[in-house]
Amino acid sequence: MRENVFINKYLSKLIKKNSGAKNLNDDIFYDKKNKLAVTVDTYNEGIHFLNFKYPDLIIKKIIRSSISDLISKGVVPKYYFISASLKKNTINKIIAEKIIKSLAIEQKKFNIKISGGDTTTGVTNSFTITSIGFSNKIIERNHAKINDDIYVTGNIGDSFIGLQLIKKKIKLNNKKSNFFFKRKYYVPDVPFNSIKIIKKFANTSIDVSDGLIGDLNKLINKQNVNYILDIKKIPTSKLFKDLVNSNNFNIENLLFNGDDYQTLFTSSSKNKKKIFTSFKKMNQKVTIIGKIIKKSESNFLKIGKKYKNIRNYKGYLHNV
Repeated sequence: MRENVFINKYLSKLIKKNSGAKNLNDDIFYDKKNKLAVTVDTYNEGIHFLNFKYPDLIIKKIIRSSISDLISKGVVPKYYFISASLKKNTINKIIAEKIIKSLAIEQKKFNIKISGGDTTTGVTNSFTITSIGFSNKIIERNHAKINDDIYVTGNIGDSFIGLQLIKKKIKLNNKKSNFFFKRKYYVPDVPFNSIKIIKKFANTSIDVSDGLIGDLNKLINKQNVNYILDIKKIPTSKLFKDLVNSNNFNIENLLFNGDDYQTLFTSSSKNKKKIFTSFKKMNQKVTIIGKIIKKSESNFLKIGKKYKNIRNYKGYLHNV
């Protein structure tokens, strides 16, 4: 069963008067009275990460992907809890030291504090991260406005290339490029410096975890609007462009697969100058990639002078 079906058809019946749950249609829980924001994510070996060969990098990936939910909502992450269900004999002294070192690095980088958790033995390796922050407001889904500009932070696509290299579905002889893309998969550049700007200017926002188009669909799924994306404006790294050009890859197959953990948001066109100025001061890349439009028959991807119906892009779909 698809995750969204399970949530909408079954779990949503239990919400009742719990406004903080946001009808289970957002990425976090938010208690406005106590200014409390909470997000919970589970990561399973073989699904969310291929294996536990590099425990120090896997820990960084799951911590960053967890706090990216709060970041995209304009909330500064403060505390995190980590629970692990691990196969027997997974942890030894060397692995334990690698994990602790990575956690210490992430704590210092993002000023977050471990605050509890649990460990148990399981049939596969699995981690659950609960991240907590405090804010006087959050930027919710389903609040895009017609004529809003669509923005995304950072670059898109590098992580997916890294995953294909790890799976040996793509081969690169250039060691620098190999390292770069694999690093982007394991250690995504979450846009921590964008939090205050998102909170000030965004009408609606989400983190790009399941794919740019898939997450944009989730962002506006209950609204009576559509959007146009310009494929040429979607930001990519120089090494990504070089890879696509040198191998004649179809860029459409590489951009919309997820694991980017950038922030996707919309804002009024009147804020354009202020947004770019603010992001520049914070040394954080941001790009306008499209526009929210009036309800039409579909969403569209602009490719050159042509407009392609993008009903076919689903993003990563979770099953339960």
